[in-house]
Amino acid sequence: VQLQASGGGLVQAGDSLRLSCAASGRSAGSYAIGWFRQAPGKEREFVAAINWSGLSTAYVDSVKGRFTISRDNAKNTVSLQMNSLKPEDTGVYYCAAGAFGVVSTKVNDFEYWGQGTQVTVSS
Repeated sequence: VQLQASGGGLVQAGDSLRLSCAASGRSAGSYAIGWFRQAPGKEREFVAAINWSGLSTAYVDSVKGRFTISRDNAKNTVSLQMNSLKPEDTGVYYCAAGAFGVVSTKVNDFEYWGQGTQVTVSS
């Protein structure tokens, strides 16, 4: 599975961004997809995840109510709608895929990773 993340940019606090993860390869639509982010000097952290069907999702507490993850299996894309952005949301955002049916929040559970897209939120 190959993943291509896009949609990052430089925004002000309170603005919105929509990230997209395009998946390609055999059975791409059957993989759970997660979004992770990494700020300078910090470890990569979980942000949101969705299972293959889209019926199960998970979010880190800090983004609940502001971010929404969704997927379109017909287009093999997963989106992360980010509203009310805060400076602490700044980082490189990565999408990742894992061949499991349930939602996982653990970095090591995901086998395939995209190249990342930079999100910078100014105060």
